[in-house]
Amino acid sequence: MRAFLQEAEASQKKASNSLSAVNNTTWRYSRDDALLVEEAKLVGIDQPKKHLISQLLQGDDYQLKVVSVVGMGGLGKTTLVKRVHEDPEVRRHFPVRAWVTVSQTCDFQYLLKDLIRQLHKEGKKPVPQSIESSNTTELKEIIKDFLQQAGRYAIIFDDVWDVEFWNTIKFALPESCCGNRVMLTTRKADVASASCIESRRFVYRMEPLSVEDSRTLFCNKIFNGGNCPSHLMDVAKGILDKCEGLPLAILAIGGLLASKDVNRIDEWELVRRCLGGELEGTGKLDRVKKILSLSYGDLPWHLKACLLYTSIYPEDCEIACYDLINLWIAERFVEGREGMSIEDVAWNYLSELVNRSLIQVSKVFYEGIPNKCRIHDLLREVILLKSREQNMVTVTTGQPTTWPSEKVRRLVVHGSSSNNTQHHQQRRSYCFDHLRSFITVGSMSPLLSKTLLSGISRSSKLLKVLDFHGQETQEEIPNEIFKMFHLKHLDLYGTRVERVPKAIGKLQHLEFLDLGDTGVRELPMDILKLQKLRFLKVYQQVNSSDDDYGYHGFKAPSNMGVLLALEILNCVDASSGSTIIKEIGKLSQLRELYITKLRREDGKELCSSLANLTSLQRLRVESIGNGDDHDTIDLNHPSSSFLQSLHLLILCGRLEKMPQWVAHLHGLVRIDLNWSRLRGEEDPLESLQHLPNLGEINFCGSYQGEGLCFQAGGFLNLKWMQLKRLEGLRWMRVEEGALPRLQTLFLRLLPLLEELPLGIQHLIQLQRLILAEMSSQLREKLLENQKEESEDYTRIAHIPEIFIGYYTDDRKWRHRNLWEEKKKT
Repeated sequence: MRAFLQEAEASQKKASNSLSAVNNTTWRYSRDDALLVEEAKLVGIDQPKKHLISQLLQGDDYQLKVVSVVGMGGLGKTTLVKRVHEDPEVRRHFPVRAWVTVSQTCDFQYLLKDLIRQLHKEGKKPVPQSIESSNTTELKEIIKDFLQQAGRYAIIFDDVWDVEFWNTIKFALPESCCGNRVMLTTRKADVASASCIESRRFVYRMEPLSVEDSRTLFCNKIFNGGNCPSHLMDVAKGILDKCEGLPLAILAIGGLLASKDVNRIDEWELVRRCLGGELEGTGKLDRVKKILSLSYGDLPWHLKACLLYTSIYPEDCEIACYDLINLWIAERFVEGREGMSIEDVAWNYLSELVNRSLIQVSKVFYEGIPNKCRIHDLLREVILLKSREQNMVTVTTGQPTTWPSEKVRRLVVHGSSSNNTQHHQQRRSYCFDHLRSFITVGSMSPLLSKTLLSGISRSSKLLKVLDFHGQETQEEIPNEIFKMFHLKHLDLYGTRVERVPKAIGKLQHLEFLDLGDTGVRELPMDILKLQKLRFLKVYQQVNSSDDDYGYHGFKAPSNMGVLLALEILNCVDASSGSTIIKEIGKLSQLRELYITKLRREDGKELCSSLANLTSLQRLRVESIGNGDDHDTIDLNHPSSSFLQSLHLLILCGRLEKMPQWVAHLHGLVRIDLNWSRLRGEEDPLESLQHLPNLGEINFCGSYQGEGLCFQAGGFLNLKWMQLKRLEGLRWMRVEEGALPRLQTLFLRLLPLLEELPLGIQHLIQLQRLILAEMSSQLREKLLENQKEESEDYTRIAHIPEIFIGYYTDDRKWRHRNLWEEKKKT
């Protein structure tokens, strides 16, 4: 069940974690904001997409069909295939789908395990525990057995580099008689052909953009879809001629030109003349590399450093944007600006790199705020080259034969399963005297961790960044760390650490401490010595499979208010009483605040403290209680000018009435109400319907009334809404003119709702309707009454995707696509 709900609830989970996200304002008003996430929507892609979809859907069902997309790097193969993979018709036709990124240096066993996890997730089945100890042959058998029973499947293998990969993986892919499909992307024609020899061959050769499409993409990037000024037409044509229809090159150069003055033709001519020399090469791949180098050369020094720093991540890695910008800050790549927090400046840096097409946003939080990003393969090659030239970063896999012998400034270890004791001999040849940063990416063995820390603590007196993010084998904070007196950034997120020693007070230069998703429940008094601390997270989800039930926090020292530099504080256990609440009011720089186990009698004191936090953007307040049984949150105290900077508000606990000040939060983008249990006469919609920037609503157990009415003219910017566990809700009504921009509606665990929302036909922008664990009457009505002339059908015919999820009598989870069911009948 969790797998089915995951995508639909992705926005909720992101927002719950997005107290660690960004200042929404920075992104909303960026010059190229419209292109931040939409940039991947390349022109000229519609016809190839239709062609590939038809190849997937047509033909008989008795042979596995392989569709290969081949072309040089930078043509947009992955973008095209991703659009095909996510197309609603493809999703309906293939109930089991998976996406596997192969890359040049793939770990085949890891890839097979990842495919097994995806397939079982799609099939709503538990992942076999045996995969961790299985060899390659056994893993392929698991995949084959699953697919033979799963029905029709479509699997994408992206970025395949050699024929041997296909010759190995094909034995795990049964043909059956279900019309199974495989797609792959590759830069090599021999790989594309070899994959199709034993199946009905179809190779799609990706071509450069036409002159017209190149010009459209160029203008979209630089002029936001407008026309190129007449005085720049000739120079623009010269630049486009050199790009030869390569989308990556066009976007990269477009990003460079977007920062130039359109009235200065000499600046554009300079770029064109430089391109003339840069593109003199033997092949297009080299030419694109040189184009990207030119874009790099145009960056100011601070952005060059930030871009080169991305070389710490492996190929095809999805980079967590928030982690990246905090590392930039720790490395002192980010310069302060008057009137802006250092975090806002860092997000501006990321924004500029995205707008120059040097970083691609792959996932977003609410309101399009970047969550994950990636670097294009070709650009990464350029970055690695520049990084080596400047000795920016030294990357090793952790194997004894790969360790560098030269002096290193920043050492990055990519996870390795090796526990080879040769590390002990090898480390004596390292020189850590100049080491400033030590970062791990992926799982690292305990032996390697201990060995490195021992060597670093003895020889490196200047270490500033130590990142053990996600090292699950790390059970305690090593004593060596407390000798690193210059440390500024300590990331222990996702480790098994449960205690913070008093020695933490020795790290008086520490600015960043992340103990999220650990077992730490209390911090020692010595934490108060860290007067430069800007970022402090100490929390753990109560129920790892469901974030509706809140978080464990940490018991803070009683005089926490002396940490005046704090901007991020997550998550304070307030069960000790009003003293800690008063202390929070002294932290005037806070931008993000999580509080858990708030007592009812401390609500007024909290409001008093919140009134001092004029920069607060993200707030979560959870009352004392267990599961869905929470105490009342009493926040009805401040004036209407309260919390005007707030973008995200999460309240978890009973509410006797909606706080009056919520109706005046004009900057609010997202609100979550969990377990509020508001009575019928306290309709929460009344307080929220006229908030001008509200884009997302999540209600979980928040209302006990029988009905909800969305009135005309209300919720003009709402795009996503989830209503969950409203156990008394019997009806919903949407008046014409309400919710004009709603795109996703998720209704779950509403047992008394037996009819679709009245007026659902007015939601003309609705793209997805998800009904999970609803009344059997409603489910049966939708699944059994699918005649086109029926009233229910006509009201929902405009919605592209409708999913119905439920448990069977024997407690097995099922989900059905309504339009797929209709297609069958």
